[in-house]
Amino acid sequence: MFPPPYRLDSRSFPPQDEPFNIIPIHNLHTDHPCLRYQQVHTVVSSLQAVGDLQKPPFHPWLPSMDLLDWLGMFFGFQRDNVKNQREHLVLHLANAKMRLSPPDDNDGTSQAIVLREFRCKLLENYTSWCSYVGKASNVCISDSSSCGSDISRRELLYVGLYLLIWGESANLRLMPECICYIFHHMAMELNKILDDYTDEDTGQPWIPSTSGENAFLNCVVKPIYDTINIEVGRSKNGTAPHDKWRNYDDFNEYFWSKRCFHTLTWPLDFSSSFTSERKTGFVEQRTFWNVFRSFDRLWLMLFLSLQVMVILAWEEKKLPWWALDNKDVKIRVLTLFITWSGMRFLHASLEAAMEFSRVSRETLGLGLRMVLKILVAAAWTSAFVTCYTRIWAQKNNDKHWSDEANQRVTLFLRLAFLYGFPELGKLVFFFLPSITLNCKVLYPISWWFHGDCFLGQGLKEGVVDSFKYTLFWAVVLGTKFTFSYFFQIKPLISPTKQLLDSTITEYEWDWQTIFSVSNKFIIGLLWLPVLLIYLADTQIWYSIYSPFVGGAMGLLQQLGEIRNIEQLSLRFRFFASAIQFNLMPQEETKITCRTLREKFNEAIHQLKLRCGLSQPFKMVELESNQVKVSTFALIWNEIITTFREEDIISDDEVELLQLPPNSWEIKVICWPCFLLGNELLRALVLATDLTDAPDNWLWHKICKNEYRRCAVIETYDSVKYLMLHALIKSNTEEHSILKVIFQEIDHSIEIGKFTATFRTAALLQVHSKLIKLVELLLDPNRDVNEIGYAMQELYEIVVHSLFKAKRTTYQLREDGLARKSQTAMAGTLFENTVELLDPGNKNFYMQVKRLHTILTTRDPMQTIPGNNEARRRLAFFSNSLFMKMPRAPPVEKMTAFSVLTPFNDEDVLYSKEALQAKNEDGISILYYLQTIYDDEWKIFIQRMQREGMETADEIWTTRLRDLRLWASYRGQTLARTVRGMMYYYRALKLLAFLDFSSKTDTNVIEEEGIALMKYTYVVSCQKYWEHKAEGDPRAEEIMDLLKHNEALRVSYVDQVSTGIDDKEYYSVLVKYDPQLHREVEIYRIKLPGPIKLGEGKPENQNHGFVFTRGDAVQTIDMNQDNYFEEALKIRNLLEEFMHHHGIRRPTILGVREHIFTGSVSSVAWFMSAQETSFVTLLQRLFANPLKIRMHYGHPDVFDRLWFLTRGGLSKASKVINISEDIFAGFNCTLRGGSVTHHEYIQVGKGRDLGFNQISTFETKIACGSGEQILSRDVYRLGQRLDFFRTLSFFYTTIGYFFNTTVIILSVYVFVWGQLYLALSGVENSVLGNDNNSKKAVSAVINQELIIQFGLFTTLPALFESSIETGFLEAIWEFLVMQLQLSTVFYTFSTGTRAHFFGQTVLHGGAKYRQTGRNFVVQHISFTENYRQYARSHFIKAIEFGSILIIYAIYTPSAKVTFFYIDMVVTCWLLVISWIFAPFLFNPSSFDWLKTVNDFDDFMKWIWYRGGVFAKEEQSWESWWYEEQHHLLTTSLWGKLLEIVLNLRFFFFQYGIVYHLRIAGQSRSVSVYFWSWIYIFVAFGIYLIMSYVRDKYGATKHIYVRIVDSLLMILGILVIIALKAFTAFEFVDILIGLLAFIPTGWGLILIAQVFRTLLRQTRLWDLVVSMARLYDILFGVIVMTPVAVLSWMPGFQSMQTRILFNDAFSKGLQMFKIITEKVHQKDA
Repeated sequence: MFPPPYRLDSRSFPPQDEPFNIIPIHNLHTDHPCLRYQQVHTVVSSLQAVGDLQKPPFHPWLPSMDLLDWLGMFFGFQRDNVKNQREHLVLHLANAKMRLSPPDDNDGTSQAIVLREFRCKLLENYTSWCSYVGKASNVCISDSSSCGSDISRRELLYVGLYLLIWGESANLRLMPECICYIFHHMAMELNKILDDYTDEDTGQPWIPSTSGENAFLNCVVKPIYDTINIEVGRSKNGTAPHDKWRNYDDFNEYFWSKRCFHTLTWPLDFSSSFTSERKTGFVEQRTFWNVFRSFDRLWLMLFLSLQVMVILAWEEKKLPWWALDNKDVKIRVLTLFITWSGMRFLHASLEAAMEFSRVSRETLGLGLRMVLKILVAAAWTSAFVTCYTRIWAQKNNDKHWSDEANQRVTLFLRLAFLYGFPELGKLVFFFLPSITLNCKVLYPISWWFHGDCFLGQGLKEGVVDSFKYTLFWAVVLGTKFTFSYFFQIKPLISPTKQLLDSTITEYEWDWQTIFSVSNKFIIGLLWLPVLLIYLADTQIWYSIYSPFVGGAMGLLQQLGEIRNIEQLSLRFRFFASAIQFNLMPQEETKITCRTLREKFNEAIHQLKLRCGLSQPFKMVELESNQVKVSTFALIWNEIITTFREEDIISDDEVELLQLPPNSWEIKVICWPCFLLGNELLRALVLATDLTDAPDNWLWHKICKNEYRRCAVIETYDSVKYLMLHALIKSNTEEHSILKVIFQEIDHSIEIGKFTATFRTAALLQVHSKLIKLVELLLDPNRDVNEIGYAMQELYEIVVHSLFKAKRTTYQLREDGLARKSQTAMAGTLFENTVELLDPGNKNFYMQVKRLHTILTTRDPMQTIPGNNEARRRLAFFSNSLFMKMPRAPPVEKMTAFSVLTPFNDEDVLYSKEALQAKNEDGISILYYLQTIYDDEWKIFIQRMQREGMETADEIWTTRLRDLRLWASYRGQTLARTVRGMMYYYRALKLLAFLDFSSKTDTNVIEEEGIALMKYTYVVSCQKYWEHKAEGDPRAEEIMDLLKHNEALRVSYVDQVSTGIDDKEYYSVLVKYDPQLHREVEIYRIKLPGPIKLGEGKPENQNHGFVFTRGDAVQTIDMNQDNYFEEALKIRNLLEEFMHHHGIRRPTILGVREHIFTGSVSSVAWFMSAQETSFVTLLQRLFANPLKIRMHYGHPDVFDRLWFLTRGGLSKASKVINISEDIFAGFNCTLRGGSVTHHEYIQVGKGRDLGFNQISTFETKIACGSGEQILSRDVYRLGQRLDFFRTLSFFYTTIGYFFNTTVIILSVYVFVWGQLYLALSGVENSVLGNDNNSKKAVSAVINQELIIQFGLFTTLPALFESSIETGFLEAIWEFLVMQLQLSTVFYTFSTGTRAHFFGQTVLHGGAKYRQTGRNFVVQHISFTENYRQYARSHFIKAIEFGSILIIYAIYTPSAKVTFFYIDMVVTCWLLVISWIFAPFLFNPSSFDWLKTVNDFDDFMKWIWYRGGVFAKEEQSWESWWYEEQHHLLTTSLWGKLLEIVLNLRFFFFQYGIVYHLRIAGQSRSVSVYFWSWIYIFVAFGIYLIMSYVRDKYGATKHIYVRIVDSLLMILGILVIIALKAFTAFEFVDILIGLLAFIPTGWGLILIAQVFRTLLRQTRLWDLVVSMARLYDILFGVIVMTPVAVLSWMPGFQSMQTRILFNDAFSKGLQMFKIITEKVHQKDA
């Protein structure tokens, strides 16, 4: 049942009990922890200071109302919006006041400072916008100090007004300058009210134009929203061309011009141009020319460099600069200015062609600039061409370089200097960052080069940063051009000259006259693949250098110093100092007065700490300061506790890892037992070996190891405390004897006579008796008498064996070492003196157990903990504390922050049914998890048994929730994400406790209060209302998460039916009320309509963003996790916002990720390695030194207020922003923000697990990159960044995909070119013995091989692994990856990226693709693989394979040369990878029965006709139409290019028919024409057969048989005739298939382009039928090698080992799992 359309919570609750979010502002007298802070009351009091302000008309004014209520009534804001922003404002100002240093005062000065800073930051973008559009700001703040209260009230009203506008703007929040426009006019109306302005028309006090109930929503937001919604409708769900409809950016950029004040006016006039259909600011055109348009400087550099290298190499000198000795060469180099100006002309023409639709009467300046740029570029080009021509004319006329010729050269150089002068100016600005193009004097220059744009101003970096990334690119480009000159350009000069100087006569066909003059076509075939690689191989050199630089930066940051538990053990004694230094705040005195000397000392201390040189805690320090040890113990033990709660360590390991409380008067740190290991035994061995050594030497030997020293002291102190204070009654004679023994031992140690007094050889006997005693104490059935006997034995050894001096019984009595009376001595000592503590005294027996561990351990315990994940996390956490990070402030003074997670339709918790459900192989999720996480399952069962589970069946009943959580925490579920993010809250409570521990009034409530004020977690569950309405279990599961997580909030969009077709939409925030034991609604804000106008995730983020709090917000996706130990460092991370990184403070803090899904299978490992290197090494490189890091959907932390006023956390326009996250980084950079990367903190992230899921993810990323090329953000960054940052930007974003596509294209050009040369005869006649051309082409092949072996991804992964795990370990991982065929995987991924990137740029078709991140162990059918990979991989691989086969048949070159082998290996590797990868990494792909079943399913799918509503999974025809759908929406140029590319298939026929025996070695063109006649005859025959079958197949089948028989007889007769009268041989049939089958495929592809024209004709049925046959043929070709391998014995087992190798290492028998040879485990 839906709630009513507009419900005020106050109607359901009394005012004092009204639901609240974090702070009960409506009831300040309630006992709430947040209200204990005076800052909250101060801010609320300021808001309530309405004073003598004019009261709102038409609304009753109540004494409890405040300034925000006043604004809400005047301007028509919704009540819950006012409530939301009130808490928002109070929390922010209260937290800001807490952060003041010195602490907050009570005179109001601090309030004014905090408020002014907040107002300036919140309205910073508005102020910049006013300056840009030439309007005065309507924020009127007097500088007079005499009216401080009025100023504060005005400040509050302005910030309150902006927040209220922003909070109710819904989708308009994505348009920041639209918000500025609205605020500008509403602030003007606010000023009129504050200044008691009188309306001239009515004579009444001024009333705003939006006054009334919900007036702001109805009069401002709704009309703009409706206009946007209309444009979204015109987009046809994003399939319409981008230049035909306006997106969010177009609407926002409408407000970048001053004309919006004249057209839209105020109140809003929607009859203006705002509602027109003209694009604003930029026109997105779907073409590859965007790459040149956006990055023209890059291509200018490449082409000019190429031109210079060709000119120098043409002279064939050994070194290029030797060619410059020739003046002719110098003059030819000047032609680069002609090329330069010509490319400028091309760029200006492209700008005009793409942006012409924006020109109107209102934008004549834009049109003028376009025309001027074209004219100027044309003029410069003409001038250079004319001058250059005149130079050579004069020189040729004079026959030498005369003075006249030199004068013309001088004139050319002067023109060149004048032309290049602006570039010199840019160079000056590059080295003088303080000078920017914002200056009014330089505005014309900015307008000429970049146009008029609000964004992109002042993007320069500091001199140091600029020098670093300039140096990086200087090295990369230097290497690239050196390699290109000597191995690509220079080797081609000689064959080029040879071809230019000769004429080829040995063609295999008769068209040689076309090439007889200059052989330009042959030259083009030689040069084209080399040129393509030349243009793309900068990416390769970048990929080679980037791991070195990124790795070096990681080493400088101290990454990988602690790689494992062994290294952690060595530095653990420094650990407490590191935690105290980094995680605990400084003393207040140090914060308030930081002298230069103190800063220097702190830096030295931190350097020592990071290098492991600082002193660990010593005895004296412990005696004087136990607080530090207690702090360390609390933090460390809480970390270990969370490990146990996560079931990654067992109960026994907890005891070995935790620091126990020092309750036995132990004088040293009680290190965790895993560190002490066998140190006591080693000390005993030393003491036994050094029997006669003096005390100081023995103690020196023992103290060489800190843990050994502590083990000895702790054991002695523990035994002493056990004997004197716990085990023996204190008023007995035995107690006195023990006391004397320990006194003698203490005295001998004190005077340095221990080895002189005691026989150290007897210590081993004492040790064994102590073990026996402790074991008796730990025995559950402990017997007091046996303990007494053990004490007696221990006493005998100490008295008679340990003391060197032999004493008589009398002496023992005299010394107090024996009973006084002889009667008593006759009895057994310790007989009735042992007293045992209550078995419930856990602390006592825990300490006894620890003593037993120290006494008995004989191994170093280097395998503790046993779980790999626990070991990794401990190593990383300990290592991170020795890295450089800001000092942590107290929790009270830290930056408040939120976490925001968008949630759509994913899993919340695994249900019982989902855990038990079996796939087609009989495997359930639970069984899979039990097997792959075998150790964690055992630990989980141990925990359940400890908590009371008695039988295994209880796991499905009383312990079902624990089971579901255990399973869900190992998947990629919302429950896992929520648990991880709530660790922040838990960490803050612990840190607050430690901060407040010195105060006497601290309590748990105060810790909760400050944690709530500093942290909020909002999950934006877009479909929560649907789940509730439909009774979906996910709604109940989300409620369960709310119930168990206090700081968690859930926002969702509610739909309320108000009529038959009418609906109202509300943005709702809910939480769980523990007192009411149910969900309560906090806010309900009405929306103008459905929120999803653009892409789903960013719209969902934008919806939940309004409910976040604090100065920062972390964006977390649904597949992410967090760790408690990492959450402890969040204060340090947030402090980065206060530090400058370069010349700016960061606005996005990049956070490192750990990919936790790498152990599931080999493909998951490959993906994990690729992602790990990207989120660590490459992000590190992007941030420093390249200064070009963006936001990539990682767990980055945003400056919340900065992004709040600049469009939010991502962009949401349909399709163009499908990769929504990276646009946040683009927007940040363009608006002058800065993005950093920090690796001392990490967040977990899951990735796709199955091969098909990974391919779908790669497809999504490639399509998103294809859309990015078209976007205005990429264009503006490419134009406005300095040149070297432009290089960084290009090669780290879209350049990667573009160059991958170019490299694959070069493979096409190369193999087709080689095929042409072989079939035409040119290869043998001209190039057969030319080593130079082969040298250049070999360079191309080898660079392609680099790509195929995945060095784009494996090289960074190798470097990062070597840094963090060690070089040898990294090499071993690399070799294992190669053995698991990672090369095949990465080669296949390269094909995926190239195909979908190119298709998206040319034709569009990008869409959100749901990858699904479930566990993948089931077999994927051949049909599904064919559907997914046929067009992108299989057919292309078949094409390459066909070319290689034909080339092998017809190449006249020696087939054993290195060149041929190199080419064949490279290309066949690509063919094999593209065909076999989906089967190699697919479980059971080589199982014979499954192969047979797959083929049957494939044939059924092929022939199933279905109908209009048949899905592509059911029918080949539905899939076939879907695969070509992009051709329906592509542009005319896209269709033409598609046709041109498909013409290549006709060359098979053209080249091969001349080699048929029937051709009789004829070279006539008629041979080719006759071959087309055969094709048309074949199609005609097939058309007749199809017609007959369709018409008579069902009624008169005899006709079909007759026609088939006639055609068969006719075919036989034709073959006989050909055999008799021509040179026909039967081998011509097979060779002819190689010629004619590609032609048919090419015709089908071209027919698809003309689908709309052919659809209504009979010919289209022929196309469909032929396409079906071709797909059957392709399917059989792909299936045949798979079937052969399936038939071979043992190959299935080998494939399973390849696929699940890592799982094998854990003892996982995946082969048995997937072949159903095991039974399900019992719970």
